[in-house]
Order: sequence, then structure tokens, then C-alpha cells
Amino acid sequence: MDAVAGLLDGPRARGAFLLRSTMDPPWSLRIEDEAPLTLVAIVRGEAWVVPGGAAPTRLGPGDVAVLRGPDPYTVADDPATAPQVRVGPGQECRAPDGTALEAMREFGVRTWGNSPDGATVMLTGTYALHGEVSGRLLRALPALLHLPEDAWSCPLIPLLADEIVKDEPGQEAVLDRLLDLLLIAVLRAWFARPEGDAPAWYRAYGDPVVGPALRLLHNSPERPWTVAALARASGASRAALARRFTDLVGEPPMTFLTGWRIALAADLLREPGATVGSVAPQVGYGSAFALSAAFKRVRGMSPQQYRASAA
Repeated sequence: MDAVAGLLDGPRARGAFLLRSTMDPPWSLRIEDEAPLTLVAIVRGEAWVVPGGAAPTRLGPGDVAVLRGPDPYTVADDPATAPQVRVGPGQECRAPDGTALEAMREFGVRTWGNSPDGATVMLTGTYALHGEVSGRLLRALPALLHLPEDAWSCPLIPLLADEIVKDEPGQEAVLDRLLDLLLIAVLRAWFARPEGDAPAWYRAYGDPVVGPALRLLHNSPERPWTVAALARASGASRAALARRFTDLVGEPPMTFLTGWRIALAADLLREPGATVGSVAPQVGYGSAFALSAAFKRVRGMSPQQYRASAA
């Protein structure tokens, strides 16, 4: 399991907001939904993304932008076009003055815009809840990540464009998984680029000592790891592993493991029927009490409080 897949493994997008927009200029959307992460892919035409306080970025056909929330941003045909639509939390759309929206209308399943055959066709996928994307991963991303079409080769954008307009049994699950796959593909391509500035924990996967240890922790968080046991399984001395792991990853092995276990537990607790007792052994804790204590220490709230807030 590689670093990106490991951090996204388990429950991810759940009924994610996915939309196909078809636009003729002039058009401009002000996004203030406070979502932790949004992907924008251009199928046809072009669009400009204008983050707050940053230079506008042009997106062409096949380009993808990943925007890290919760800060607002604008997507438009031109950076100078005044916003016509405000998209607030819960994807509520209104005119900038707060009145009912008239500039846009629906053109089919998950499709809207100001023209049924617009010059620009854009796909938007939004992770609405923070638990759907690892906080460690979010902290590694810039406010705006732009991956141009010629920087990667991926068939997922045309596939998502085909699937997003379908209304068939299980379609929501299909779209959630396609969004996850697209995100992983984009991040893998981005971190491989010089400007990607891959975080330390990602680069550490290539280290002959730390890489095997990271894979063991990601793949088997339920095992009763100690630094000594991890060192033996990784083929290194305890001192060498502890020192090198901390230098490359930025925290000791057991601190990293605790964060990973709690992140997994947070995802699993959102599963229907899950209990603290059923989740505890899956993430390496011997009892519900032990998991609850660790969860509260790391997250500042009990597992029950977390689940209530996520719901």
C-alpha cells in the first residue's frame, strides 16, 4: 500500500456532491461551501479558478484542480466576471444578493448551468465532511493544486463524465468510488512532479529503512507494535529505525501509529452499526476503554461525541 492509498484506505466519499456544469460566458460561481476538499475537472472549454488572495489559474480541457477548504474561491469564464451565483454550505445556491437563483437551471441528472450545450463543460466533486479525507493528507496539499492535461495520462475524467449523468441502481456508490480514484490518481501524479513538494512522510516511503516500517504500520495497524518489533520486521536496529523515522517523517514511529489508528477509527465509527468495542480491535486497541482514551487524547473528544458531530 503506498502513502496516498494508505491514507485514503477505508471509508471515504459518502454520497459526495458531484455535478456537471455546462456554461456559456459570461459566468462566475463564488464557492463558499466550506468543504475540506474539491476537485474540478474540465471536459470542454476553459475556466479560471480564483482562490482568495492568490493569482488566477486557467484550466483547459483535461486539466484538474484540487482546492483545499474551507476558504472560498471563484470559478469563472474570466477572472474579471462578477459572481452570478453564491454556493454556500450544503450546496445551497443563491444570487449574490441572497435572492432566489434565476441565472442557472437544471439540464438533466446532476447537470446544471446557463446553457444546455455550453462552451465549457466542467465536473465538480466535493468531499463534504472532514472525516472523508485524511487530515495528514490535507495538510500536505497547497490551497490550489493544478494538474495540466499534458502532465498525466488518465482515463478517469471521461469515465466520470459518462457516469455522472446516469441515474441507475447503485450509481451513488459508483460515483463515490470514481471520485476517490480520480483523487488518488491526481495526487500520485502531483507528488511525482518537482513542484509537488511531496511531504516528508510520502518521500519516506522510498527510504530502505523507514519505507518498510511505514508499510507495516499502514497495512497492519491492529498488530501490537513496539519500536523493537517494528525494527525487527523492518530489518533494522531499534535505535536506527527510531532515529531515522523521526528524522524523515517528522515524528516518532509510535506517535505516527497512534495518529493513523485514530484516523482509521474515526472513519470506521461512521459505519452503520459500528461501536467503539467493535472498532477497537481493528485498529490495535484491546478494549473500548483504551480506544476511547486514545481517541479523546488525540481528537479532543470522545468517539461518541465525534460520531454525533459527524452525523
